[in-house]
Amino acid sequence: MSIDELGRHARHPFFGVREDCLTVDGRSLLEIAVQAGRTPFYVYVRRYMTDRVKELRSLLPDDVRLHYAVKANPMPAVVNHMAQLVDGLDVASSREMQVALDTGMVAANISIAGPGKTNDELAQAAAAGITINIESEREIRVLGEIGRRSGRPPRVAVRVNPEFELKTSGMKMGGGPKQFGIDSERVPDILQEIRRLPLEFRGFHIFSGSQNLRVDALIEAQCRSAELAARLAQHAPAPVRMINLGGGFGIPYFPGDQPLDITPIGANLRSLIPEIRSHMPDAELILELGRYLVGESGLYVCRVIDRKISRGHTFLVTDGGLHQHLAASGNFGQVVRKNYPVLIGNHVREAQRETASVVGPLCTPLDVLADRMELSVAHEGDLVVVLQSGAYGLTASPIEFLGHPAPVELVV
Repeated sequence: MSIDELGRHARHPFFGVREDCLTVDGRSLLEIAVQAGRTPFYVYVRRYMTDRVKELRSLLPDDVRLHYAVKANPMPAVVNHMAQLVDGLDVASSREMQVALDTGMVAANISIAGPGKTNDELAQAAAAGITINIESEREIRVLGEIGRRSGRPPRVAVRVNPEFELKTSGMKMGGGPKQFGIDSERVPDILQEIRRLPLEFRGFHIFSGSQNLRVDALIEAQCRSAELAARLAQHAPAPVRMINLGGGFGIPYFPGDQPLDITPIGANLRSLIPEIRSHMPDAELILELGRYLVGESGLYVCRVIDRKISRGHTFLVTDGGLHQHLAASGNFGQVVRKNYPVLIGNHVREAQRETASVVGPLCTPLDVLADRMELSVAHEGDLVVVLQSGAYGLTASPIEFLGHPAPVELVV
């Protein structure tokens, strides 16, 4: 990767080059590697996250509440930092719920989603006072019984599986048969069931897709979600207090990707709010974002341990790999594998370049971090950097595969 390409992917002034070495928020990558103690490691930049949230708020209506989707990066230090910047946290397990509660975020501003919440998780969430996005009739029954036993109605919202999907999204979470949420046509009956039970109804969660770089697709999905919420509100057992439109905001990873333009999305939300208020005057509009808030703040760094030539092709064998960064290997949802932005961190501008593949130490041909990519010539001991690694990195990877040590994580 060239320095021009680095600039395209690192749009904020927190990554640069000094003496041919990558800098991270003004500090040399070599210095950060010493701080980490060993490779591989992930490093996340606090100021990048802060800047992203500030920029986003400047482009969105003041009435829109921002929530951080903890699953994108559940490292406690990251979640603690994000909790100071956003209006709420959204979790997907009891472990993430505890991390969120430990930040001091008000429980009413935390929600939990997921299609397989256990009875224990439901009881924990109800006891903590967070909002539970119900996704099945079973969950309603269990929560109703919890409410009867405790005398304290659990806070609930209905996660809706809409009849539409977020077009061109990386992962489609709505439309057609899905394990997520309750089919929209069944929601009116579900709302009547909630009316009969000791449950505190809060509103709707409508999330139809992720990792989208198409402004028109996001605007269409938000408009249709708002319309759907207004129709369903006619059957609600109590005033709608919240509408979670999910997120779906993507970040650029691959050649040809362009950064998402938030300005028209903000303008569309601004135009939607009066209509939403006319149907649901008490409703807060929530955007739940994960990757968009933290994805570009992080790097994954591993070290070249061997350089070998096989039938004329160069392989840089590193101490990192798919077991620590599954997404960069192309095995986390890619249909056709594409290279993440990768560079040699301590030789960014090196004039001597070559086409090489960066691979890990695992006994599988799937363990590839960069396939036939133009890079600076690298040797044993050099540092390979994978950009765009702040989201769905370590915890989205099979870290126990073949028993290699887990990487270090640090925040600077």
